[in-house]
Amino acid sequence: MTTHKRVLGFIGGSGVYSVDALEGAETVDMETPWGKPSAALVKGKMSGVEAVFLARHGAGHRIPPGEINYRANIDALKRAGVTDVISVSACGSFREKLSPGTFVIVDQFIDRTTTREKSFFGTGFVAHVSMAHPVCPALGDAVEASCKALNISHQRGGTYITIDGPQFSSLAESNLYRSWDCDVIGMTNMPEAKLAREAELPYATVAMVTDYDCWHEEEGPVEVSQILETMKLNTANAARLIADMTERLGPQRTGSPLGIETVLDQAIITPPEARDPAVAKKLSAVAGRILGD
Repeated sequence: MTTHKRVLGFIGGSGVYSVDALEGAETVDMETPWGKPSAALVKGKMSGVEAVFLARHGAGHRIPPGEINYRANIDALKRAGVTDVISVSACGSFREKLSPGTFVIVDQFIDRTTTREKSFFGTGFVAHVSMAHPVCPALGDAVEASCKALNISHQRGGTYITIDGPQFSSLAESNLYRSWDCDVIGMTNMPEAKLAREAELPYATVAMVTDYDCWHEEEGPVEVSQILETMKLNTANAARLIADMTERLGPQRTGSPLGIETVLDQAIITPPEARDPAVAKKLSAVAGRILGD
């Protein structure tokens, strides 16, 4: 079985703004054809594994969910040599058993966002990637094993619905999403997961429950003060999880069981002679394997 060097990419959401375990940390400012990412990348090593960290909301949590440059973030990670992406994100819960402090290893998404750029491809260069199984099961296995080893309350599998925000849901919306069998709700994992797939990057989400949204009669509506209190515990557990799963995954990797690293072989529909050179140039990192860059 062929192995290649692993470079883990961690995208930190609310409460996760750095990875203290990174050794030899180096800050790298990046510029992409899609603009600047949310923050400078922080590169280093953990347990002999190369890793790159990106704060999704920027330094000081200055960027709201709807204004994050998701395309620049994923492009920058790809340019930095990242081979696998793990998102660590705060979320609300639609399940009594998924109480605050629980980590949900998401395996499905529902995208209810409407105002975001959702693809690297467009007029002049068209591609359609499959999102039937949006999460890499091998990464999910590692997250689950680490949660078990560290005794972190968790659930393997769950549907994450993404809304635009920045407002929290109305009670009617919360009850609607519960009727759809959604498990958790957040504002950031779409189009991030779609873009990671287009960039041929295996992706996984650790959704850290901070609240019950607003459906739970005994808990009442979600408030930022409540989220921040739970977030302290979640952040500490996220740091432990990141360190453990990095060591567990190790410095060498094999291909994703879903074949994510070659998904564009079946996705690009525009033949070479019809492709817009300007669009192709912007795809130099995302689709460089196909374009020969």
